[in-house]
Amino acid sequence: MFEALTGRLEGIFQKLRGRGLLTEENIREGLREVRLALLEADVHFTVVKQFVERVRERAVGQEVLKSLTPGQQVVKIVHEELIGLLGVNHVPLAFAQQPPTLIFLVGLQGSGKTTTAGKLALWCREKGRSPLLVAADVQRPAAAAQLATLGEQLKVPVLTPKPGAKPVEIAREGLSRARKQAHDVVLVDTAGRLHIDPDLMAELKEMAAALRPHEVLLVADAMTGQDAVNSATAFHGGVGLTGIILTKMDGDARGGAALSIRAVTGQAIKFIGVGEKLDRLEAFHPERIASRILGMGDVLSLVEKAQQAVELENAERLARRIREDKFTLDDFRLQLQQVKRMGSLEQIMEMIPGFKKLKGVQPDERELVKVQAIIDSMTAEERRDIAVINSSRKRRIAMGSGTQAHDVNRLLKQFTETKRLMRQISRAGPQGLGKMFPGLRGS
Repeated sequence: MFEALTGRLEGIFQKLRGRGLLTEENIREGLREVRLALLEADVHFTVVKQFVERVRERAVGQEVLKSLTPGQQVVKIVHEELIGLLGVNHVPLAFAQQPPTLIFLVGLQGSGKTTTAGKLALWCREKGRSPLLVAADVQRPAAAAQLATLGEQLKVPVLTPKPGAKPVEIAREGLSRARKQAHDVVLVDTAGRLHIDPDLMAELKEMAAALRPHEVLLVADAMTGQDAVNSATAFHGGVGLTGIILTKMDGDARGGAALSIRAVTGQAIKFIGVGEKLDRLEAFHPERIASRILGMGDVLSLVEKAQQAVELENAERLARRIREDKFTLDDFRLQLQQVKRMGSLEQIMEMIPGFKKLKGVQPDERELVKVQAIIDSMTAEERRDIAVINSSRKRRIAMGSGTQAHDVNRLLKQFTETKRLMRQISRAGPQGLGKMFPGLRGS
């Protein structure tokens, strides 16, 4: 996400920071490169022009030029302006004071609307809500069946249309069923088209006028760049959006849609899709995204992901086993599974501040798969006590996991070192940590 833009901006700011004292000409030269980087990222040209002008006005002031760290000051200004461009604050879903909350999902075909309906249903359920999915797309034959399949996976009820029913009738029936069955959120998957046309807008307007939804969310494919922005403008003008969900953000290295859509439409991005799995939907936080774009990481989102993936009971059990020096490969495997639930390694690593600056370090999902395969090929006794694993057992484990003996050796060595370090940290206590890590003294 934003990989190409992040790389360009980091190079520009590194040059600015390396100059020491800055002149107005240095700043203008840097901002010309920022302008080109944003245009190459497919950010709307009007947005780029206004953004660069705002940064220039602030950056050539005396506060920056006379600062001891002018390069850092410019980066700070760009960061603040990026947050402003993306919307300043997170805008949550508007839930009705008197349930059920009615949410329309609109958008073009191929934007991921039906899948996003499933993701949003899961997100609502995890927040303690009781969602109902409504298949109101009567244009695409497979839409209702796809939504029904998603509902079955999620254990979320789905209302499928009766033959010949109109979308407005389907949505109204969904609202009625939600009231009877105590569902407090109704997610309506509306019809899309390959392009915006009068029939589509007329259908959506009729539904909105008849049912007055609390949210009308556009589902747009981030990878289509300015086409997504143009679609958002048309839908907002036609039916009146209350927010935007950008899908396929994990595959969008440029980020033009995310950086343009809020400024052009005035509507907040509320969620982003960051993967194909149903749990890969994130609330959109402008400040966190701006930090990711500038390579500063996103620690808050990383902590939230960890809290969702790691069950408190398992965490307490792990801490106790480490203290008692009983940490085994079974525990190690459990930790790997929890890390995988947080998302891809690449997504996790980009949230760690400074990680992208480490040259030659590239997270490899295959290594996690290989490690788990090796552990799964061991007996219960071997996982409990690696001391019993001799040469013949290593060969058997390697053969069973489709790896080599040296892969098994490397895992055992890494596990031994991890266990040793955990034991040291556990036994050190606050004072001992100061001895092990001098930088922690007095903190």
